[in-house]
Amino acid sequence: MTKKTIATGVVHRVPADLRKTLISKPAVLEKWNSLTPLARNEWICWTTIVKKAETRKEHIDRLCEDLLKGKRRPCCWPGCPHRRPSAQKWFK
Repeated sequence: MTKKTIATGVVHRVPADLRKTLISKPAVLEKWNSLTPLARNEWICWTTIVKKAETRKEHIDRLCEDLLKGKRRPCCWPGCPHRRPSAQKWFK
């Protein structure tokens, strides 16, 4: 069995559910690892900041679709409030 490397973000680590999805989809994993650390951080935060498990699953599914389409960052996302103080106003 080959160990697969999954790159992390700047502030956030890859959560277990996202890690499992990335490992199961080699094409998505390749796109994921080609992102910059800041872009990966944005995706991780966008995926984990939601409250409902169903929404989180939808975000992970959309992350996979968007990466395969060539998108590098989440659409319509003000940015990680954990890294950018200016984005905190959107998450009250």
